[in-house]
Amino acid sequence: MNYGKKYTGLLKRKAISGYLFILPFILGFLIFMVRPFFQSLYMSFSNVEVSAQGINSVFAGLVNYKRAFTVDTEFNRMLTEQLGKMVVNSFAIMVFSFFVALILNQKFKGRALVRAVFFLPVIISSGVILGVEYDNALLSGLQNTIENSTGGGTSITGAIENILTTAGIGTKAFEIVFEVVDGIYDVAIASGIQIIIFLSGLQTISDSMYEAADIEGCTKWESMCKITFPMISSLLLVNWIYTIVDFCMRSDNEVMEKISDTMIVKLDYGFASAMAWVYFAIVIVIIGVSSLIISKGVYYYD
Repeated sequence: MNYGKKYTGLLKRKAISGYLFILPFILGFLIFMVRPFFQSLYMSFSNVEVSAQGINSVFAGLVNYKRAFTVDTEFNRMLTEQLGKMVVNSFAIMVFSFFVALILNQKFKGRALVRAVFFLPVIISSGVILGVEYDNALLSGLQNTIENSTGGGTSITGAIENILTTAGIGTKAFEIVFEVVDGIYDVAIASGIQIIIFLSGLQTISDSMYEAADIEGCTKWESMCKITFPMISSLLLVNWIYTIVDFCMRSDNEVMEKISDTMIVKLDYGFASAMAWVYFAIVIVIIGVSSLIISKGVYYYD
């Protein structure tokens, strides 16, 4: 009975520590985000006029939403393309980050240096350095030099792609695969945080579990399926949600670019808010459904 009380007290202290850890975010959201959140929602149902006197909103019902779905065909196309790209890239990032974390979790010389190298994408993808990267004339010139050095020839991956697509076998599937391969740089750039999360989870798995599995005659693949995956399954859910949210906030997201241009350049706050809320709602539904599916296979342990 005494042990039960101590265990309950420990759980309460852990819960309090967790809430204190996220308290700054909660306060920041309540102070700075709640009011703009509802203002944007109201603007999506209004015709917003910007003048020297300020912003005037007139309630217009579902006009902006009807315009987004029935009038502006470009938004529908961008929305469909970006959502498909989000799913494909998210799967690629999850697979890439997991296997890189497995490699970095092994014991070898220079492991700390290699881990630092794989963490560089997190630094590179930060705001200022990302802008330097995209505006860097040296990198642009280097890219052009590499392209010109090929003499217009076809690369190995390009030749394989031409053969497979010409054969007509699984054309769409191969197109998706080669798109991911061509975008491996973007996948690596977006995988830094996920690698760290997976790596932290792998390091919590006791070596004695793998030793016991080896004694029982389990293969490496069986150990991965029976030990590694269940023990880090909760982190799969965390990384999946993070990856989707991170993709939606990327600077090269066409939907976000259109929303920004509509709001900043055209000063059409009502229509921009409606498109933003449509995008937000669809992403939330995707996160909710996928999280529900993944959570059914999550193994929680103390």
